[in-house]
Amino acid sequence: MKIGSSNDSAAVKAQYAVPKGLDIRLTFHEKHSTNRQGYGAWLVSHYDIRDRMTVLEIGCGTGNIWRGHEDLAAKCRKLVLTDLSKSMLEAAKNNLGERGNIVYRNADIQDLPFPDDTFDVVIANSMLYHVPDLEKGLREVRRVLKKGGVFYCATYGEHNFTDRLAEWFKLVGAGFRPNHNFTMQNGKEILSSFFEDITPVFYEDSLHVTKAEDLVEYLRSLASFKTVMNLPVQKIRDIIKAHTVDGAIDLPKEYGMFICR
Repeated sequence: MKIGSSNDSAAVKAQYAVPKGLDIRLTFHEKHSTNRQGYGAWLVSHYDIRDRMTVLEIGCGTGNIWRGHEDLAAKCRKLVLTDLSKSMLEAAKNNLGERGNIVYRNADIQDLPFPDDTFDVVIANSMLYHVPDLEKGLREVRRVLKKGGVFYCATYGEHNFTDRLAEWFKLVGAGFRPNHNFTMQNGKEILSSFFEDITPVFYEDSLHVTKAEDLVEYLRSLASFKTVMNLPVQKIRDIIKAHTVDGAIDLPKEYGMFICR
């Protein structure tokens, strides 16, 4: 199985270069997801982080996963938050502040600047499918993880709301490039080359969108919907309106994580 080859890497880099687009997507899910626990809180509930552990998060974005979980961060002897984007790291620092045990570091999963056997826990949420050479990236994760350590990686499934939206907008070929490089369907097979014990866990959720304009804004922030971004905004609104029932748009979600040892 070929892994890596991120779709349209230039568009992806632009999508994640600054926090604005990510904030749009996070806010959208917070407002319209039917599972009120929240995906971030659900992820954190699975983390077995004990006192004095050394923890690495790869692709931390705005640090949103740790907001409201300062007690968990405080347990860490050291919490290293990394991202390719310096703007994202600045946003994370603004959100979480300067703390004695938190380190903010610009880093690439394909070439992690850490010694072997450094971390008790490594976290990579919603980013592995963007890694150009995923095999190299996972080899690096394995290298910096201590013996007996745990790797938590979250991703989406291949039966998601974006596929439903692509049908609505009749996106095919170059107009819609779903990134299935690392999903809940193929992730275990990919990870099995690096980890012996892999447990997939699915997050039960869906979308009930009561404000169509939020969905318009969300769509226009996605690199995989380049064709939609070029449509007149009113055309996007009209297509969404055609699928609105009783003032709402209902869409499926498929997300989860792998716990690897």
